[in-house]
Amino acid sequence: MSTWEALGVIFLVAAVTLATRALPFLLFPGKKKQPAFILYLGKYLPPAMIALLVVYCLKGAGFTAFPFALPELLSVAAVAGLHLWKKNTMLSIGGGTILYMVLVQFVFPG
Repeated sequence: MSTWEALGVIFLVAAVTLATRALPFLLFPGKKKQPAFILYLGKYLPPAMIALLVVYCLKGAGFTAFPFALPELLSVAAVAGLHLWKKNTMLSIGGGTILYMVLVQFVFPG
């Protein structure tokens, strides 16, 4: 990839990112009431996406051989517990990720 192609890709990614960030403010300026469908999506889409990510993360877990997906299940439980306790998404995800890495690197090495 040439320098100009790389700069073009960077510019395109930056433009698309800016557009996706600005679009809600352009569609719903100031005190304009948001449609019920948008409010519905804002309420139910994030939990649905998180559930989808949990299913995706557990799809490759080995439930039939040692360690029987124990690192994955313990990490999911830790994320849920941390989130219910502290209501902090970054803490929940970070804590679960750290726990998972410790489990697979030191407790249940492959």
